[in-house]
This record gives sequence, C-alpha cells and structure tokens, in this order.
Amino acid sequence: MPLRLILLVLGYFPGASSCRGMAPARNSSEEGVLQATRVTLGLLAHRIGRLSEPIRDVDARLARLVKCHAPQLLDVVGIGPDTAVALLITVGDNPERLGGEASFAALCGVSPVERSSGRRQFCRLNRGGDRQANAALHRNVFTRLRVDSRTQDYFERRIKEGKTRREIVRCL
Repeated sequence: MPLRLILLVLGYFPGASSCRGMAPARNSSEEGVLQATRVTLGLLAHRIGRLSEPIRDVDARLARLVKCHAPQLLDVVGIGPDTAVALLITVGDNPERLGGEASFAALCGVSPVERSSGRRQFCRLNRGGDRQANAALHRNVFTRLRVDSRTQDYFERRIKEGKTRREIVRCL
C-alpha cells in the first residue's frame, strides 16, 4: 500500500490530489510505518501544490523571453521553451564566437571524436561540452523521432543503409 500512495503523489494514478488531505488514521490497528507514510505523503503533496504555481510562472516567463530573443528556435520541431533556454544559455552573449555548426556541436558535446586503433576506425561523441545543452539536444532528437515525419524517414533510410540506432541518433 505505501508504494501506491507514493505513486499517487507522483501523479501516476488518478486522484493524486487526494494525498493532500491525508491525515493520520484514527484507528490504532494501523502500523506505525503506514501511518508515518500517510503523514509524509500528505506533507509532500502540500509542498508540491505550493511549488507548482511558481514553477508555472517561471515557465511562462522563460517562454516569453525565448519568444522575444529567439523566436525562430520555437519554430523547430521538438524544441520548446525549456530546450530553447538551455541552448541559448550555452551560446551565451556572444554567438559570433561560434564559427558554424561544428563549433556549436563541440560546445554542446555532440561532435564526433575519432577513436581508432590500427585498421579499425570508430567515432564516438565528445564527452566534453555543456551537459545541459547536450541533454536538451538529446531530448530534441527523441522527440523528433517520435513526431517528425522527415526525421522518421531519415531514420528508416539510415537503417536500410545498415546503421545502428545508436549511430543514427549520434548523426541526428
């Protein structure tokens, strides 16, 4: 039963808001752990409720800022305000310092790095760069694979060429 209560708070079951009203049970047969779980979940639900409004407010402000400073980012399939903000923070105040796509890829840690030994030649992704921007681009790739028909067509074409899913995602 405690797992179900935790999942209720996290919103996996309908009625997560009912956790806010949780109070300790009045009957004495309830175990101490279950009672403590009820109290804790009730407190967590109240805290989540209090923090939700400021989070929505910050999200709306970020969306307005992106629309003012880089509205073209929001036109790209799979990029929302959160992803756009992460990429804008990475670019910084001086976007002229980036010579092109390759330097931006290196800055985000998605540029290929050769890893060869003898006759075998491999590429792996750069482990450096801004990890937040890297994560934003990663989310964007998987969003596009799910909703964008051009990206899905590219994926299918590369599969037919014999590329693995990991290699295709790296290319994207």
